[in-house]
Amino acid sequence: MMNNKEHKILIVEDEPRLATLLEDYLHQSGYSTECIDNGLQVIPSVRQQAPSLILLDIMLPGKDGLSICREIRSFSDVPIIIMTAKIEEIDRLLGLELGADDYICKPYSPREVVARVKSVLRRSNGSKNISLKNIEIDDDRYKIFIQGKELDLTAVEFQLFKILASLPGRIFSREQLMNKIYRDYRIVNDRTIDSHIKKLRKKIVHVSPDQKLIHSVYGVGYKFEQKE
Repeated sequence: MMNNKEHKILIVEDEPRLATLLEDYLHQSGYSTECIDNGLQVIPSVRQQAPSLILLDIMLPGKDGLSICREIRSFSDVPIIIMTAKIEEIDRLLGLELGADDYICKPYSPREVVARVKSVLRRSNGSKNISLKNIEIDDDRYKIFIQGKELDLTAVEFQLFKILASLPGRIFSREQLMNKIYRDYRIVNDRTIDSHIKKLRKKIVHVSPDQKLIHSVYGVGYKFEQKE
């Protein structure tokens, strides 16, 4: 498991005072950092250096943060936290639809940003060995068990469940789910995902009627969430 010194945080922020403040707090928590103040420089940097996490401002010179987030998600699953002064709900959902793992609104406390960084990195690192309450995912046999009962899943349904469950709370758009399942980027109607989700939900209810695990986010996509 990585310690903080092995994590490099890319700060994409065009306000020098804020960028320096974030750097100072992240350094105090043991992270290494790199700062970029122009949107056009982000993609080349991510491709070349592969940061552990990106703190991404929306309003940037050169290229805006949402466009950057969309482009990064076409080739990388690096965790992204969007930083924005736009607090309208549509902006939050749009950022998450494009693949951001979290968002934080300006003005923010640097301590809160560091706490979010730690939380997102924990979730990201744990996604390879998914640990969920009363749920077991067996990668070797392509099997999933809920409260000890096996789900009778197709290969696509298994992949869907695992992708969603790997990052609880994160919203995945239909396009993102299709791209992750169909790596050859074949032409698939986006309603195909809806059909798979519908069948997957029925199978979950069949073995565990009290479990609603896969939730729709209207106009955006789907997320996995276990209720307490």
